[in-house]
Amino acid sequence: MNSAAPGLPNTSQLAPSPRLDTVGTIASHIEALVGIDPRLAAVRGFAGEVQPRVNPPGFVGIAKVICGQQLSVASARAIWSRFELLSGALDPVTYLSLSEEAVRATGFSGGKFRTVRAIAEAVVAGTLDFDHLETLSAEEAVAYLVAHKGIGPWTAEVYLMFCAQHPDVFPAGDLALLKAVQHGLGLDARPTIREMIAIAAGWAPHRSAAALLFWRYFAVMRDREGILL
Repeated sequence: MNSAAPGLPNTSQLAPSPRLDTVGTIASHIEALVGIDPRLAAVRGFAGEVQPRVNPPGFVGIAKVICGQQLSVASARAIWSRFELLSGALDPVTYLSLSEEAVRATGFSGGKFRTVRAIAEAVVAGTLDFDHLETLSAEEAVAYLVAHKGIGPWTAEVYLMFCAQHPDVFPAGDLALLKAVQHGLGLDARPTIREMIAIAAGWAPHRSAAALLFWRYFAVMRDREGILL
């Protein structure tokens, strides 16, 4: 594939970076980011230590990402805690035997039930191979994932960050990130997705660390000020 997926300029010429699975690795990426963009020094100072977000890879991981779409962290966590206890829910073969009623009883919407079902069908059919992502660049991996029904750019990018620990992905359509970047960089207006893509391009090859940093910034601001940015 020669063209980059939305939000991910071609990174094939960039040196590979360690995966973001430890506090120390994230800190080293953020240190590099501050060197690239000194504005991020103040963001880092306010946000404090940034923890890794590590979810299992494969079918379980993407189901968990889908579970959390357009939900608060607390709501997503509560629904997932019920979903993972549902017998057969965490395996694509057995998931296909579950009724919509059973899955929706955990808190999944009908749309999320059908999306996970389409993914399970693709995995069982062999057309969706999560191990194949390990051989792809970030933009190729996003393009591969979004080619499957129900997987949009945000889902693909968050999967790559949290489940594949890819170091250079930025989910430019994430509302919390857009709000945090506006506030943290002192922008006059919330950036559009296109503008956010352009801003994040300057943070390559450390865009995943930038996303983690701004999510942490958003959380600290929300908790300290009692407001959503």
